[in-house]
Amino acid sequence: MGARLLAVIVAAASAAAALTGCQAGGGDNANPKVLTYWASQQSPSLDRDKQILEPELRRFTERTGIKVELEVIPFTDLLKRILTATTSGKGPDLVNLGNTWTPSLQATGALLEWDGAMMAKIGGADRFEKVALKTTSAEGTTPVAVPLYTKVFQLYYNKKLFSEAGVSRPPATWAELVDAGKQLTRDTTGDGKPDQWGLGLRGQAYTTALHYAYILGSARGARYFTGGKPAFDSAEAVSGIEQYLSWMGKDRIVNPSDAENADWADVYEAFSKDRVAMMLVQTLGQTLKDYGLSEDRYGVAPVPAVTPGGKDVASFLGGTNVAIFKNTDNLDGATELVRFLTSVGEQTVLNTAYGTIPPVKDAGDAAFQTDEAKVARQTMADRAIPLPRVAQEAQFETLLGNAVTSWLAATATGKQPSAEQIRSELASLSQRVASGG
Repeated sequence: MGARLLAVIVAAASAAAALTGCQAGGGDNANPKVLTYWASQQSPSLDRDKQILEPELRRFTERTGIKVELEVIPFTDLLKRILTATTSGKGPDLVNLGNTWTPSLQATGALLEWDGAMMAKIGGADRFEKVALKTTSAEGTTPVAVPLYTKVFQLYYNKKLFSEAGVSRPPATWAELVDAGKQLTRDTTGDGKPDQWGLGLRGQAYTTALHYAYILGSARGARYFTGGKPAFDSAEAVSGIEQYLSWMGKDRIVNPSDAENADWADVYEAFSKDRVAMMLVQTLGQTLKDYGLSEDRYGVAPVPAVTPGGKDVASFLGGTNVAIFKNTDNLDGATELVRFLTSVGEQTVLNTAYGTIPPVKDAGDAAFQTDEAKVARQTMADRAIPLPRVAQEAQFETLLGNAVTSWLAATATGKQPSAEQIRSELASLSQRVASGG
């Protein structure tokens, strides 16, 4: 999402305010037996999502007598569909949101607020992990969504390659990651060029680039908005970006061709074929099995810390929230469906199926005992933070992410930018966002 889409959101906010201003207290119950639900695509295919959701929604119907008309929408289309609904006033009763979108969509005024009374209807806010609740609104405001599925970044490592290189354990600090990466970057064919690399990157995706920059900068203390104003060019933010670029640049633990990787599939394929020893990616669940890897072939560890034993930032909290449109004509039914989806039983079923982590504290402890799940839940509890909870988050993510992507492309050609070049452009981007440009 860039400046153009941010302008659409602002326009949607004005239009939605006119449409929903008279409904500040929420929707009504004019159509109590039917709900429409836009679910986000969480699986590799829409059909797979339907296979997961439809049996669960039938159980809801059997319990309540309320029919749920389900539509699963790809994330690539979902935001535009939501914005169209906010401006037209014609949308579903419930919708899934990428949790980083929530502050921007909150500005439209089209989503129902989850105040204390509403939260009490689904068991109270204390049921949810604190960091997950932070993704449900702009800072200092009432939530407009409820956490549904969560993901965090983790370190996945190839046990075979670690053993062959004599690396005894996964790196616990960023310095150890570079050291291990150098040992794991090898010429196995004897042609004088590495064909095995320490770390794999999805270099062409601006969202991923932003995520790394945000994690590495925040771990050093960077704050990207202060008092609501953009401040992207701090020394800590610059240092985090330098570190990311250096993995491919001066450290040489990433294949320069990774700057062209547009999809995670490129990285997963290299990892499964023993061409990459480590990946820093969000919770994968079933994904590596789909690439033919059994759990004995790889390990999962926390994202490294800046200092030994450090408890700094390891991940932003990714995931999906569920919201109710303010103009719903089945408010009680929509609330009941959110209660159902966030119940312990459904959280266990759905997060297990999607390979995500429940944001509900007591959901499925017995079902989430793999190393991957344990690391993810601990990371979420201790070392995860939300992306900036401001209306400009979408613009921040796009502008900064695209800048980091372009710097990585330059690094791949041997032209890693200097700290001063990075700082200067970040200062310019801060001014651009501040001016609404």
